[in-house]
Amino acid sequence: MNLEEVGHEVVVEYILHRTPFRSKATVASAVGILRGMGEYLLRAGVWRQNPLRWIRGPRIDPRGRLPRRIGRGHLEAIWEAAGKLRGYQRAQGVAVLSLLYGTGLRRGELERLNVGDWRREEGVLVLDGRKTGRERSVPVSGGMWRCVEAYLPQRQNLLERARRPEEEALLVNRRGRRLSVEAITKLVHRLARVAGVPRVSLHQFRHTCASDLIENGASLSEVQQMLTGRRVTA
Repeated sequence: MNLEEVGHEVVVEYILHRTPFRSKATVASAVGILRGMGEYLLRAGVWRQNPLRWIRGPRIDPRGRLPRRIGRGHLEAIWEAAGKLRGYQRAQGVAVLSLLYGTGLRRGELERLNVGDWRREEGVLVLDGRKTGRERSVPVSGGMWRCVEAYLPQRQNLLERARRPEEEALLVNRRGRRLSVEAITKLVHRLARVAGVPRVSLHQFRHTCASDLIENGASLSEVQQMLTGRRVTA
């Protein structure tokens, strides 16, 4: 079938095939992208009419699309809870919070971080492009730099005791193995519980990071570049 012969039936079948078990927001986004592609093909003269123009995705409640940001008071209470831990747990808890809030990285990106991704001399953290298809370097603040640097000696000592000195993962558990997303989530939930604040998600740190950057003068383009590696254009 040639592109100019594609009708709305084919597109609907494609969407149904590719979106089972996907969230409403994901499906709505995919439909919007396809609709925009149809308009482009119409302007380019490939299609005489856009069969995608009237396709509608699922209804999305705008109040539920974005995760709630973490309030300033709650964020400070969680930091204080991490500071009350002892030894390796304290150093790791503070490092995890600084990475989540300081860079807005995704939970999978946090789990996959290796020691080599921490460029102390350059003051940047390198994030893989598994989600976005492009690797990106995120500048780190002085406070975050100190939190991670305080954690690294504790990490190395633990790896020596676990007889795994060559482990590449930045975040490791007490057995010297890569800290999983599940373990990171449990750590953050435990800190929130100790702090006496409502349970927070890892993604809320990403949203809070972006919101605070914008409130402190960063442009939407700069925040988009930091969080995804892509820059918003006017």
